[in-house]
Amino acid sequence: MAKLDAIIEELVTANRILATEGIVDSFGHVSVRHPQRKDRYLLSRARAPERIEADDIMEFTLEGDPVDARGRKPYLERFIHGALYEARPDVMAVVHNHSPSTIPFGITGKKMRPLLHMCASIGHQVPLWDSHDKFGDTALLVDTMAMGRDLAKRVGKGRTALMRGHGAVVAGQAIRQAIWIAIYLELNAKLQMQAMAMGKIKFLTNGEVDAIVSRQKSFSFNRAWENWCTRAGRVMQEID
Repeated sequence: MAKLDAIIEELVTANRILATEGIVDSFGHVSVRHPQRKDRYLLSRARAPERIEADDIMEFTLEGDPVDARGRKPYLERFIHGALYEARPDVMAVVHNHSPSTIPFGITGKKMRPLLHMCASIGHQVPLWDSHDKFGDTALLVDTMAMGRDLAKRVGKGRTALMRGHGAVVAGQAIRQAIWIAIYLELNAKLQMQAMAMGKIKFLTNGEVDAIVSRQKSFSFNRAWENWCTRAGRVMQEID
């Protein structure tokens, strides 16, 4: 139970950090795979990330069914999380957000690629998932497992994907890594738009991306996490 309680607190902190750093507003969410049940995950009830407390965290099956709802209303788009955990045993945390600078890349066809060493974690290139391709006219919300699984296929073995007219999704091997990627995805999008206005961009090569990612270990994530925790008014935990 101590391990589970620590993970829940880490998840609360992750929500607060995403809000403080402007990656989410009243909408968006982050989840973590259950530490004792790989076929389940933890995600808050439907609430603004900045307001989430430990009691808001719910447990779900990979199909998106609440284990013990206790009257709490879940997020409609929880299927994003379950589908990624189902498809990727290596994924331990998932973020879905609407960070503003990523939106133009999802609707213009302009490819997002890493251009700053800190942003290498977004991958060689960020793929685009368009719900209309398979599901036609919808509200663009991933509100079924079928949509979630289709999105997971687009993410593939990568870490990120854009969602046309909607936002982005991030898959990480730990909560701190997933938050890192989400924050630097937004930064890369902002810098790329600025650079596009100036001229031709020399992006990071695939080899440079791989070399940088190989050096991004817990030390780097924890250094940033401590800073983000301070800004979000949260205490940094020691996590095994």
